[in-house]
Amino acid sequence: MLADLHMHSTASDGALDPAELMRRASEAGVELIALTDHDCVDGLESAAKTAGELGMRWVSGVEMSAQWYGHTLHILGYAFDPLHPVMMQSLAEVRDGRWRRAEQIDKRLAAKRMPGAYEGAVAAQLAAGGQADQPPGRPHFADWMVTAGHVSDRGEAFRKWLGSGKLGDIKQHWPTLPEVVQQIRSAGGIAVVAHPWLYGLTRSKLRALLREFAAAGGRGIEVANGKQPVEQVAYLGKLWVEFGFLASCGSDFHTPDSPWTGLGKMTALPPDCEPVWDDRLFAS
Repeated sequence: MLADLHMHSTASDGALDPAELMRRASEAGVELIALTDHDCVDGLESAAKTAGELGMRWVSGVEMSAQWYGHTLHILGYAFDPLHPVMMQSLAEVRDGRWRRAEQIDKRLAAKRMPGAYEGAVAAQLAAGGQADQPPGRPHFADWMVTAGHVSDRGEAFRKWLGSGKLGDIKQHWPTLPEVVQQIRSAGGIAVVAHPWLYGLTRSKLRALLREFAAAGGRGIEVANGKQPVEQVAYLGKLWVEFGFLASCGSDFHTPDSPWTGLGKMTALPPDCEPVWDDRLFAS
């Protein structure tokens, strides 16, 4: 079965609206699918309807921001109730934080002689089909920086200004790792660490993160994120065994223009991994 459990729509920082995203995933042969927008479930209803019409197996999803000892992490939630009061309140609080973060990024870029970033990011978001009631994300700021001539492409924007450790990397608005895991579990879902390899942690710190995640009730790790090197997937597969986790996989698709991500395009999970979709919650 081809499962793609990590992708983004215009409800957050993706380029395709939820229904079109589902149609393209179906054309790519995806059989089990989750839409995992950043701290947002606004696209789930449309995506679920379209996925069902196309005969794909659907599970609710979200990618929630968390803070762990100064590191910003992403935690994937699956098979939860999007209308659960705890989930709705937690996402509303984080959305407010994202608005404040956008305002802070604007001020910091203005101090570096790049005024108008906030308005430019909102314009980039709307031009990409995004929703006006959603806060602009760092990719939208990056797109504005390209248009305004401050950088040559998105990659340069993140390397110089918006990526980890740069002025656009504002962490203080995110809940803690245990809080996010508990929010997902309270809504009846499963918590999974997204792309563990991308946080720049040493192997010992990664193990410390996973120990705390497991103690909080976390159930899995994203062993394969897009076209990840086989040796990285193999190492994460070993951690799956060590911690008794379930294994997830996803393309982390944002836009059709990306040369390194495609719907349903992921490095294969190690054959001995127990996939997250074997959990009983995926059958409910």
